[in-house]
Parts: sequence; C-alpha cells; structure tokens
Amino acid sequence: MSGFSEPLSSRFLQQNNMDEEYVNKIWGMLKSAIQEIQRKNNSGLSFEELYRNAYTMVLHKHGPKLYEGLKDVVSGHLDTRIKDDVLKSLNNNFLSTLNRVFEEHTTSLVMIRDILMYMDRVYVQQGSVENVYNLGLILFRDHVLHFGEVRDKLRDTLLDMIARERRGEVIDRPSVKDACKMLMLIGVGERNAYEEDFEIPFLEQSRDFFRLEAQNYLAENSASVYIHRVEQRLVEETERAKHYLDNSSEAPIVKVVEDELIVRHMQTVVSMPNGGVISMVENQRYEDMACMYKLFNRVTDGMKTMLNHISEHLKTQGKDLVTEDENVQKNPVHYVTSLLELKDHYDKFLCQSFNNDRRFKQMISSVFESFLNINQRSPEYLSLFVDDKLKKGNKDVSEQELEAVLDRAMILFRFLQEKDVFERYYKQHLAKRLLFNRSTSDDSEKAMIAKLKQECGYQFTSKLEGMFKDITLSKSINDEFKDHTNQNAVRLPIDLSVHVLTTGFWPMATCQADVSLPALVQTTFDEFKKFYLSKHNGRQLTLQPNLGTGDLNAQFYGPPLSDEAGPSGSNTSVVSAGAKGVRKHILTASTYHICVFMLFNQQRQWTFGDLLEATKIPDKDLRRTLLSVVTGKQRILSRQGPVTPEFENSTSFVVNDSFTSRYHRVKIQTIPGKNDQEQDRVETRAKVDEDRKHEIEAAIVRIMKARKKMPHAQLVAEVVEQLNQRFAPGPMTIKKRIEGLIEREYLSRTAENRSVYQYVA
Repeated sequence: MSGFSEPLSSRFLQQNNMDEEYVNKIWGMLKSAIQEIQRKNNSGLSFEELYRNAYTMVLHKHGPKLYEGLKDVVSGHLDTRIKDDVLKSLNNNFLSTLNRVFEEHTTSLVMIRDILMYMDRVYVQQGSVENVYNLGLILFRDHVLHFGEVRDKLRDTLLDMIARERRGEVIDRPSVKDACKMLMLIGVGERNAYEEDFEIPFLEQSRDFFRLEAQNYLAENSASVYIHRVEQRLVEETERAKHYLDNSSEAPIVKVVEDELIVRHMQTVVSMPNGGVISMVENQRYEDMACMYKLFNRVTDGMKTMLNHISEHLKTQGKDLVTEDENVQKNPVHYVTSLLELKDHYDKFLCQSFNNDRRFKQMISSVFESFLNINQRSPEYLSLFVDDKLKKGNKDVSEQELEAVLDRAMILFRFLQEKDVFERYYKQHLAKRLLFNRSTSDDSEKAMIAKLKQECGYQFTSKLEGMFKDITLSKSINDEFKDHTNQNAVRLPIDLSVHVLTTGFWPMATCQADVSLPALVQTTFDEFKKFYLSKHNGRQLTLQPNLGTGDLNAQFYGPPLSDEAGPSGSNTSVVSAGAKGVRKHILTASTYHICVFMLFNQQRQWTFGDLLEATKIPDKDLRRTLLSVVTGKQRILSRQGPVTPEFENSTSFVVNDSFTSRYHRVKIQTIPGKNDQEQDRVETRAKVDEDRKHEIEAAIVRIMKARKKMPHAQLVAEVVEQLNQRFAPGPMTIKKRIEGLIEREYLSRTAENRSVYQYVA
C-alpha cells in the first residue's frame, strides 16, 4: 500500500546476512498472504507488516526469489481456479464470467502491488522486468485467455454480439465494453492482443457484412435511400466504437464502412437513374445531394466522381441553351435569362448541398465559361439583355431589383472571354439609350459602368464615361444657346436640342452624305453652329442627320379608315361612312423621315428618284425610311401604281390622308433591312479584330521595352496574361503581330537565336 515509510530496522532483520531458512520463512508469510488476497480473505492481514517483509527480502538481495515466487503463486491461482471457472462457463454466461474473474484478478493485483511496492521500485527497475501489475496481466493472458478454446470463444462471442446488434437486436453492451477493455489491458501498453484477438477479425467480418449489405441495398433501393442508409451506418459504427470498443477502433471501422459502402460503389450510386446526382439536380433534391456530398467528401476521389457527373450534365444543359440554328436567332433576353436561371439553380446547390465548397464553385465557373463562349453572339446577347433592363418601360422593377439583375449579369460577364466584343456592343446600345433618351435612370447607367470599371479597369470604361460627359455638357450647351437666343432676340423657326458628341467616344459611323435638311431645320442648326463655334474656337461641328429625331405636326384631311378594316392605310380598307373633320397628330420620327415628310408640303406626289435627289439621303437609308411609313405599322404614305418587291426610281408616293390613330402622338420606327443586323455584326467583328491588332502590338511593345530581350514563348505567354482580361489572343495572331513589328523595326531577332527578340530603341 502507498504511504508506507521504509524502516531503518526490523524485528526480522539481523545484523549480518539473512540465512536461507529465515528468507524462506518470510517468503512463506508473503505467499500465504498473497493466496489469501486471491481468495478474497484479506481482512485479517497486516499490510504494513507484509510490506516490511517484502522490503527486507529486496533489501538483502532476495528480489529474484520474491519475484519468481510471485509469478508461481499467481500462475498457480490462474491455472487451478480462474481457468477452471472460465472453462466451465464456455457454454453458459461465458463473457460475464470472464469479465468477472478478470476484474477479481486485477483487484487482487492492486493489493499485491501495494505489498510489493518496494520490489517494483528497486528490483523491477534494476532487473528490467515487468512490474507486479503488468506481470499479473501477462500471466492472465497466457494462462487463461490464450488457453485452448478460450481465445476463439471470446472472439466468436464478441463478433456474434456485434453482428446481432447490427441486425437490430439488443445486446449486453457493458459486457462487450469490459471485454474490449480487458484485451487492451493485457497488451500491457500495446494493442497486439486487442488487434489479434478481436479487432482484425472484427474488421474482416464487418467488411463481409457491409459488402453484402451494399449489394442488396443497391439492388432494391434508389440512390437516395442508399446514401441515407450509408449515413446511418456511419453514425452507428462511430457510436459503437465510442461506446464499447476501444477508441482506437473508430478510424479502422469507419474506413471499412467507407470502403465497402462508398468507395466500392461510387460510380454506381452517382450514375443511378433513380436518384443519382443527375436526378437530384433535375428534381432539386438539395437534402439528398447534401447527404451524398457529406459521404463522398470523406473518401479519396469521391468529390471528383460527383463533380465529373454533374459537370457533364451542366455542359449538356449549357450547350442546349447557347446552341443556335443557322437561320434562327435566339431572343437575347430569354437567352441570358435562361443562363442566369441555370446559374441560380446550381448556386442553390452550392449553398444548400455543397456547403460552398470551393471545388464545386470552380466547376460551375469553368463549365459556364466553356459553353458560354461556344456561341460567338454571347457578348452581344448579354449587352442586349442589359440594354433591355436599362431601357425605359420596366415600370414594375425597383432600383434594388434592377441592381440585383445587373449584378447577376456581371456574373455572366466574368465568364466571357471576348470582353472587348461586349464592350463594343455595349457602347452601341448605351449610345442609343443616351441619344434617344431611353435610359430608365442615369444612376442605374452609372452603376453599371462602375461595375464594369471595377471588373476590367479604367481603360475599359473611359469611353463610356466620356459619352456620359458629352450628354451632360450638351445639356449645358443647349441651356446656354437658349439664353443666347433670348438675350439677342433671335427668333428660331423651330425648337432645337443638340447633342454635341466627341469623335472617338461614340461608336456610330459618321454620315458622309450632305443631306438636304428642310429650310427651317437648316436655319436653326446654322444659328446653333454659329453660336457654338464662337465659344469653342478651332473645333469642327458636323451634323449627323442619321442619328437625329424630331416631332412634326401633321394634319390629315381625308376620311378615316375603320379599325376593323385592317392595318391603317391599307388599300383594302373600307372608308368609314360619314366621317369628317381634320385629324391632327404629332409624328415622332427620325430626321430622315422629317426630310421626306416636309417635301410633301411642296407637292402632292413624289417619285423615289425625285426624293433621292431632293433629300440626298443615301439610297439604302431612304429605302428603309420609306418602307417604314408605307408598309409599316404607321402608314403615313401610300405607294401609287403596281406593287413591286423593291422601290423603283419611278415608284411614286403620296400622303395617306386616310391615316388615323387612337393616339395623338404617333411614334414611327425605322424598319431595319433584312441583312442589316448580320452586316452590323460583320462590321462590329471587323472593328474588334482591328482594335485587337493594335492592343496586341501595344502589349508587345510595352513588354519588350521593359525587358529589352525575350524568347518567343515567354513573350507570347506574357502578352496573353496581359490581355486575357479583355480577350484571349491566339499564339498565331500574336506571332503575326510580332512579325509586323519586326517589319516596322520596333523589334528585331537576335543574331545568336532567331527565336529570341530584342527591342529596337
């Protein structure tokens, strides 16, 4: 027992060495005491006296006799009493009997250890042998647990109880826990006994059990039911290991479950038609997907397997959305909306099922970027989508909702590889919104430009901001012009509002034709031009009639056509009986329309050739102008004579005096030509390609000016890195631009290596 002091003398201690008889006497007393402790008759023993006896033997170098004697006594007790009890219980209460005798054995070992404490401190350490307690555990292992069929019986009993619990039966968990604890103890600091006698067979049996269970479950259930069963099994096995197995068994048994229920069947589960990942995606089963993610994320290549199947499905969905027939153009708003809905669909899985896993997020981005750029019209469609949202007319959309829509559009913008193409179209659409006053609000326009600026830098938006600056300055100039006319009593025949646009900021083509404006318009514009140039000396002001609009007061004297008769102005319409009176309308039309309409104040009928000569409007533009008011929704003019597919020079036109409309203000839209849109795309692409040449060359010169000398491959890589924010230049394109710079003597090849370039200062 602890706390005994080591005596300087004893009534059993003689001055000289102890004789053999006296040693045997002391040992006899100790042996008898140990046996009494083993028989649980220790109440009459003096532990202090026994401790001093053991101390005396060790002190006089009789430690080996005491140690070996202890081993013999314990071994005898195990062989004669404990082993017999265990063998008798093999067929009845085996586990409880084994746990009981082991507990009794360890209890007796604690008391024996207290008596022989001095031997543990001195002899055991000097002789490098096991201490008293560990010696007793080892002897129990060798004489009881590993005797005959006891070892096999223990293993089979434990495995049977665990198997029955897995089948839903209730077992004696404390007994299993005690048995596992016993196996760990008899290993004396090692896991060998626990592993060999229990854990290895347990893992093998578990592997067979779960392998068979997986086959049966997959054959009879959907993937959804299966993964929830696997989740349940993992919880059960983890709880089992923590409750009555040794803690060290948790990782191995979980690994067995993962291998047999997940790893072995990953491909089968994710690709199952009734509940696999594709079915989960299509049916928005976020909880099932979250369960699968949690399981597959535990094992090697599990997440990769899921992502491969989902990405292939997403690619298919995306390609279906972006692929167009040659002759059928998609609706841009529907096109982008469908892509955003698809993105939202997968983002919801990202948040609710994949816990914002970076790998899933990267997969979505990568796949979206791949299929979005398959369609070369994606930049145009995205710009048209933004154009539609920023135009006037979205009355039911609040500023916050519009901001959210623009943020979502920016998500797709980030996936575009040809951001410079988007920029080109965005300029065109923004220009029309600004010039024709179609923007829903300046704040929303500026917010979108700020988003683009944040994403791509100042250079990307500098011209867009310049366009806004022009509109703001134009308002000030118009106010100053109005003040000027009032102060100088200048009487203008019409009201005039002018947009003064800086060449280079605005994307529209300049009109080269010298269009003949109506006298009233020309006079007013000349007055404005005189005023402007007087304030801005040295500037040039060129009128662009192809971009202008105006309001024209019109009166129609003929009898109106009935609404039931067909389109307004149709020759097949029936004149309403008895309808009289002059009908007044305000026609909101383009400058070209106004030029044509005003001529009909001079004479009743004009031929196409005469109109072409009188207005000097380009032939193509005049045809579109006339087409919109002869065959369009608002038929202001009527064509005389035979109807031909195209207007001839002799085709004549008169005012349709029978025109009527329920609206006082009538807006006339110019009808685009059949091939105008495609031609505009071709021209836009040509301009983009031309701009890219200059951007690539500028990047090459910047790099070479800084580096002075560089190999071809490294130069190409750096050019791509610099420009990939706007577009992805191909190696052959870069090579052509390098050769162009060499021809113009900006670069040269080195004499030592022709694949190395040097900058020519």
